[in-house]
Amino acid sequence: MTSTATLAFEIGTEEIPAFDLKRATEQLAELVPASLDAVRIPHGDVAIYTSPRRLIAIVDAVADQTEALEEVFRGPAAKIAFDEAGAPTKAAIGFARGKGLDVDALERRDENGTEYVYAVRSVAAQPVAALLPEVLRGIIDGISWPKSCRWGTTREMFSRPVRWLVALLGDEVIPVQYAGLVAGNTTRGHRFLAPGPHTVPCADELVSVVEGAYVVPTQAAREARIRAGVAAAEAATGYAAELPAKTLTEVINLSEYPTVMVGTFDEEFLKVPEEIIVDAMLMHQRYFPLYDGGKLTNKFIIVSNGDPEREATIVDGNERVVAARLYDAKFFYEEDLKQPLDAYVERLDEVVFQEALGTMRDKTERVVKLSARLTAAAGIAREEMHDIARAAYLAKADLVTAAVIEFTSVQGVMGSYYATAAGEPERVARAIAEHYRPRFSGDAIPTDVVGQVVALADKLDTICGLFAVGASPTGSSDPFALRRAALGVLAILETGLPIDLVEAIDAALIIYREAGLQFDNAAVRREIIDFFITREKVALRDAGVKADTIDAVLACGIEEPMVLAARARAVEAARTEQPEVFADLATAFARANNLRDVKLGTGYKKAELSEVECALSEAVVAAEEAVAAALREDRFADALVALAALRAPVDRFFETTMVMDDDPEVRANRLKLLNRFANAFAHVADFGAMAKK
Repeated sequence: MTSTATLAFEIGTEEIPAFDLKRATEQLAELVPASLDAVRIPHGDVAIYTSPRRLIAIVDAVADQTEALEEVFRGPAAKIAFDEAGAPTKAAIGFARGKGLDVDALERRDENGTEYVYAVRSVAAQPVAALLPEVLRGIIDGISWPKSCRWGTTREMFSRPVRWLVALLGDEVIPVQYAGLVAGNTTRGHRFLAPGPHTVPCADELVSVVEGAYVVPTQAAREARIRAGVAAAEAATGYAAELPAKTLTEVINLSEYPTVMVGTFDEEFLKVPEEIIVDAMLMHQRYFPLYDGGKLTNKFIIVSNGDPEREATIVDGNERVVAARLYDAKFFYEEDLKQPLDAYVERLDEVVFQEALGTMRDKTERVVKLSARLTAAAGIAREEMHDIARAAYLAKADLVTAAVIEFTSVQGVMGSYYATAAGEPERVARAIAEHYRPRFSGDAIPTDVVGQVVALADKLDTICGLFAVGASPTGSSDPFALRRAALGVLAILETGLPIDLVEAIDAALIIYREAGLQFDNAAVRREIIDFFITREKVALRDAGVKADTIDAVLACGIEEPMVLAARARAVEAARTEQPEVFADLATAFARANNLRDVKLGTGYKKAELSEVECALSEAVVAAEEAVAAALREDRFADALVALAALRAPVDRFFETTMVMDDDPEVRANRLKLLNRFANAFAHVADFGAMAKK
């Protein structure tokens, strides 16, 4: 009778990077059961436990034997497998060989009156303990890491050196071998509080032994412990903590036994821009700032992996680290203020934007030119044009300031502070701070037209330049984050900024050509437009617009993403919210489209039309005028209603008129009328494909 036991497997390592550990935890949850299933090892639930120095899988109810298996394969018909004399043919011999059997072992079975040959292969049950060393070794090899390293004298590679292995089936050690190690029944605890080694009596006790050695072995438990500590710190100080998700995830996976402590820095540092202080704490030290009613305080939260009984020493050490960082920040900030912001613009020649596209000074000149052309085309007020030009000129200047060189995440923000200190207008300073927005999906866009134009020009210059030099995204590779930049451009245009994207692309490419860059303008232009259209299509599909709706609108030759978005949404709304309007549109178009003959043109003779035909002709002319006016004024829904109104006259036309008249002239005249009817839809959408739906 088959018995079961718990399987415990631990990979002990040096500290794994936080985000790599998070991904490995997710991988193990799928990899472990899949590896066991692949060799038919019966098992129960799989639980994954991880900390910076270990990956653990606990599998319930692992059987001591694999399942016996009988595999049955149907081969060719018997009349093909054997000749008239009953001798096996090449077909039978090849089939048997492929299944690992002698041809004599093949069986004949009747199936619905036809005799086939079958191969029956029995796979005996196997001891699970004998299979597990190879299975568990395969799990180690199966974990995918962004970066791996090699250590010691063996060739195995892992995220960080593997230092111990535990593998137990019940109380039996499974001798997994990896990188010169052989698995045993001893684990290690927290590096400082209980290093070990610690003996694990049986698989069921591995997690409890690890927990007893000051290790919190799950991400969820460590997060709960950190949040509880933060809540206690907030209650004790009266302040509120900010826990950005990315930094919190990192901190959760940097400590095995997290303890929350509160540190303090000199209030003198609060004179430094808040963003630098927060950057120093969050990005560099992984501390969490504390706020009093939204105002930054001089207290911060530390998540320690050390001995809680040594809190005073730990806090003092961290305060010294923060003080050193903030002294640097204060010094850099004060040094930067000794010159006005525009004094740094010339130094942008020291920063390369892209090898073929020049320096950040070159980029600044292009963005200034592009911003001017965009504002002129959009009819933006003169006073705003001046602010846009100034913001475009100063937007990148802070890249060569000492504070930004040291604290890179505050680029733009520091430029805003320096602009204000130099007496630049408030809108200019704000635009400098916001011109990198939106930086990711859902991020806020610049507040007003000044920042929006500069942000759009900056992103568009980057996209057009890199496409022109052949550095466009390929597959999953997008090293310059051009897809994100394109989504930022589209998000800005969604606000109603009166700029045509295609005209803006043309302007950006002209500026590059004027600067001496050589490229195939027509090909690059087409590639960039298609790139933006693809991004807009994805956004529309994510918003629930059907693919055939988008394709129907694109069939009209639309190149402007905002026009595509407005029209596709209107058509989709008609399909879902006004089904009677869409039914009229689709039916009216389909009836005419099925008979029209494009080669005949649309020049019908009105004098030869019957009363019903004249009524249809007048309805078509009225619809053309209404559609043209609606499209000029971006009233796309009204254009759909105007076309839907053609349903009644075209129905009457078909009810009373024989289109394919015996008289060729009459027939041709009626087909020309239908051609014009169908052409009325041409600038709105291709309803042909949707009508079939």
